Parts: sequence; structure tokens; C-alpha cells
Amino acid sequence: MASEELYEVERIVDKRKNKKGKIEYLVRWKGYDSEDDTWEPEQHLVNCEEYIHDFNRRHTEKQKESTLTRTNRTSPNNARKQISRSTNSNFSKTSPKSLVIGKDHESKNSQLFAASQKFRKNTAPSLSNRKNMDLAKSGSSPFMDALTANGTTNIQTSVTGVTAGKRKFIDDRRDQPFDKRLRFSVRQTESAYRYRDIVVRKQDGFTHILLSTKSSENNSLNPEVMKEVQSALSTAAADDSKLVLLSAVGSVFCCGLDFIYFIRRLTDDRKRESTKMAEAIRNFVNTFIQFKKPIIVAVNGPAIGLGASILPLCDVVWANEKAWFQTPYTTFGQSPDGCSTVMFPKIMGGASANEMLLSGRKLTAQEACGKGLVSQVFWPGTFTQEVMVRIKELASCNPVVLEESKALVRCNMKMELEQANERECEVLKKIWGSAQGMDSMLKYLQRKIDEF
Repeated sequence: MASEELYEVERIVDKRKNKKGKIEYLVRWKGYDSEDDTWEPEQHLVNCEEYIHDFNRRHTEKQKESTLTRTNRTSPNNARKQISRSTNSNFSKTSPKSLVIGKDHESKNSQLFAASQKFRKNTAPSLSNRKNMDLAKSGSSPFMDALTANGTTNIQTSVTGVTAGKRKFIDDRRDQPFDKRLRFSVRQTESAYRYRDIVVRKQDGFTHILLSTKSSENNSLNPEVMKEVQSALSTAAADDSKLVLLSAVGSVFCCGLDFIYFIRRLTDDRKRESTKMAEAIRNFVNTFIQFKKPIIVAVNGPAIGLGASILPLCDVVWANEKAWFQTPYTTFGQSPDGCSTVMFPKIMGGASANEMLLSGRKLTAQEACGKGLVSQVFWPGTFTQEVMVRIKELASCNPVVLEESKALVRCNMKMELEQANERECEVLKKIWGSAQGMDSMLKYLQRKIDEF
């Protein structure tokens, strides 16, 4: 694995909650300045717990220092008030001389207060400098196991308040041991490019690609997402990876095409945009058809439309018990894609294929396994562990054997699939370019809005 393929975390700079109430961290990437800082969801940093721990620890110390400063700031006043009360209460019992002494004492305290205020002003920058010195001490070490396919994490932090416009955080796990080996960022790059809608991790013997879309909802596919997946697959095809693991962050695997994106583009220039979108799907599907190394898919949740139709183009499909599969193309107002018109009848028979492609029947994980769409189903609680055990076993095999074995299985299918992909995209372009096709998609989206 080439070291330049990884973006390494230097430190965590800030923390916030997004509009959905989910935690995001502002990450400073090693070798880059503050202009290149990016907000990353918490689940993307599951292997960077030490940086998160260090960030929360510093904020806790800063909070304590702030509390101590406020206490010290009010102490001279309290002392002065106490002296004054003491003087007044003992006025009848003391001589004028003792009263003068009390005033001198009060004056000295006032001078002490003024001096302490001046000292605080002079030392404030040093606290900031010390913070910057602490931030610069972050290190790095080799990363470990793959990011969980269902995107869950156990990082627990809580917002305790706001001071001077910045959040203060306390790390609930500061007293718990954590693995110092969890250091590297979860980002992989090609040509110094950080992905926006996917997470790519180079593991020992395989590449792990996770859908984690920011430009669309529920890991749905638009041209930007598809280009990033293609780029990651191209990198994996050229490096020393023996296979690719494809999964998703969150509770949804893939909701198919991003129809909101498509409709926005189709309203501008229907003919031109329908051609561009059909071409994007053609290239995306062909990337899977032509990929020579094994592609293993871990389906952690619903797989809909193109998210389900590309599964037969992969080599092994493992599913979470909670996953389900549906291709409601007629409901969408579009025709099938992803070579499903060829692969679905091949793997599940014509009757079942028509039931899925025409009437949009929803299959449970067990039903999909029974029909051949899924290789094996695992219990949700152990899904990630089951997947990783099997992936590591495959990754220990001879890469030539894996690649040649796939070639033998697929040798008679490549041309047929490419031709099917071409036909399907031509029909899609025709439908999207028509007023009737546009109207069907709008009606589908309106129904979805009404449901919510």
C-alpha cells in the first residue's frame, strides 16, 4: 500500500452537531493547513478515537481553567467585602487606629486585585499558546480493523455548555482505556483527492468502500457518487488489493437513483440532461461488469432500485437479517437498470424476476437468499464480525487464483452484460427525455412527500 494513498489525521480542531443532531468533528489533515479542514461525521472517525479523546480532554482542561479563572476573579471582591463587614461590625469595639489598619488592608487587597487582573490579561495569550503546543503533539500509528459495515460507533461525548461562542465538551470515556493503535483516518485518495460521498479504507489485502453520501439522502446514487465509486474501484484494480468489500455507513445500504437530483436537472434541458444521466449510469454499471477482482458486498439495510440491481454483478453478497430488497421501477416511472433484465431471470427465474421488476415485490433477506440474490444472511448483532472473518479468509488467498477464478465464472457473460447495459440505458434516456416520463417521476416524489 502506497503511503500517499491515505490522508492521515493530524488533530481534531472543533466539534458540532449538524441539522440532524448528529455529531461532526472538524479534522485537520496532516500535511495540510486550516483551509483544507473538513467536517467529518463521527462514524467516519471510528478508528481515530485517540484524537477525539485528546480533543475532549483539552476542552475539559480548558473548562476547568475557565472555572478557576472566574473563581479567582471574584475572590478579591469577596475578601474586600468580608473585611468591610468585619470592620463595620467591630466599629464600636475598635479604636480609630484599628479602623485605619482595616482601610489599609482593604487598599492592599484592591491593589492585589488590580495586579491580578493585569497579570491575567498578560498571561491569557500564553494559555492559547499552550493549547496550540498541545494540539501539535498528535501522532500516528497503523490502523486496525475495518470500519463497521452498519456505521455504528461507541464514541460517547456530551455537550455541556457554550462559552464565548464555542462549545465545551466532556469526554465520558476519559477514564476508560482505549486502543492507541486506532490512529489513522478513514479516508483514502486518488491523485490527492478526498472523497465526499464515500469512505475508502485500504486494509490488509483488500479495499473497503463504504457509501456515506453527503450530496444525497439514504446513500442514493447521483453522478457525483457514482464517479467516486468508479474512482475507488479503479484505484483498487491497480493496487495490491486482492478484492473489494462494498458496504455502507448507516442503516440503509442504497436507495438507488437520486430522483430529486435527476428532476432538478431534467427541468433545465430534458434531452441533454437525460443523455448525461444515462451515460453516467452506463459507465457506473460497466465498471462493475469489467472489474477483474472479486467484489464482496455487505448489505446492512434496504437495497432499492439500482442499489439492488447491481448486486448480481458482484461476486458474493452477504446480508444483514434486517435488510430487504426491492426494484419498484414501474412505481418510479422508469425502466429497469443495472443489467437486472438479464441477471435477475438468470439467478431467480423469469417468474420471480418479473415479479420484482414489474410489480416491485419486496424481498426479505431470507427470501432474497432463497432466490439466489444473496449468498448468506447473518444475524444483525454479529453481522460485522461475520463479514470481517470471511473477508480476511478470502484476503489470505492467492490473488491470481481469486482473479482467474472470477474470470472463468464470468467469461461468457461480459459481452452479454455490456449489451444489456447499453439497451437499458437507451430506454432510460428515452423515458427521461419524454414529458410522460418526467410526469411519472414527479408523481412518485409527490406520493413520497404525502406519505411523510
